[in-house]
Amino acid sequence: MSVLTKQPPGAAPAAAAAGGKPRIRPSRRKKQRSGYLFLLPWFLGMLFTVIPFFASLYLAFTDYNLFTEPNFVGLANFQAMFEDPRLLQSLKVTFIYTFVSVPISLAVALLVALVLNRGLQGLSIYRSVYYLPSLLGGSVAIVMLWRYIFGNDGIVNGFLGLFGIQGPAWVTDPQFSLSTLIVLNVWTFGSPMVIFLAGLRQVPGMYYEAASIDGASRWRQFRSITLPLISPIIFFNLIMQLIGSFQTFTQGYVMSGGTGGPADSTLFYNLYLYQKGFTEFEMGYASAMAWLLLMIIAIFTAINFIASKFWVFYDN
Repeated sequence: MSVLTKQPPGAAPAAAAAGGKPRIRPSRRKKQRSGYLFLLPWFLGMLFTVIPFFASLYLAFTDYNLFTEPNFVGLANFQAMFEDPRLLQSLKVTFIYTFVSVPISLAVALLVALVLNRGLQGLSIYRSVYYLPSLLGGSVAIVMLWRYIFGNDGIVNGFLGLFGIQGPAWVTDPQFSLSTLIVLNVWTFGSPMVIFLAGLRQVPGMYYEAASIDGASRWRQFRSITLPLISPIIFFNLIMQLIGSFQTFTQGYVMSGGTGGPADSTLFYNLYLYQKGFTEFEMGYASAMAWLLLMIIAIFTAINFIASKFWVFYDN
């Protein structure tokens, strides 16, 4: 006489209990196929990333000019970098641009976010207006407009002329050309501003109420409550802005007409990499430069992650 036992919910089938493979329901198998179908564009996109990634790593150790077979030269490309004055100049320009524009941009973004967080009417309109420069700042049209604004007869010098001040040639003077691009990067503060605003709206209001009862000033509330609670947001924006600044290309290319002038004052690292790879056809050297840039970004990112242990606070 056989005794039928009812399995509890979630129990494995008899075949699985006996060591066999559990059967997958047709509905579940269909969902798995749908999931792989949605992931297919990502897998195809990875092919266009992984293959060039390893190809550039190989070309970095070769002498390759796009027209002949790559010739393996070992570390010669990396050794030549330390003897290339224009490469050192491009690093100098990129470092100045990054370490000046990023802190100012983040400070302006946080300041505007604090103002918008005070409950202004039409907040969505203000947020869109301030975010718009982030979408347009890297475009060719905006950089061309920037050249006109800071030109010899541009808007800036025209405004200074109202007060009897003769403005310099901002774009063509090596002393000021990089500064105009730094101002352009600061102007595109909209992206970190929106992220700051989202973080500020997550700070509980009871903290400020308690601080006000204790007699804390607004500056003390900002320093002791706001900054610690949004420190993860600051850290995220810092990393993203740092990486983006090291990869600057369009602004320097359009402003200087692709030369990095005047006197290499706007010769960003990516612009010099482009010149080496697609103007002088030294693709092996350009690949080595790309890997050097990757290592520089990785080093500064790692430094920020290590330093974040001392100033970034997570609400665990």
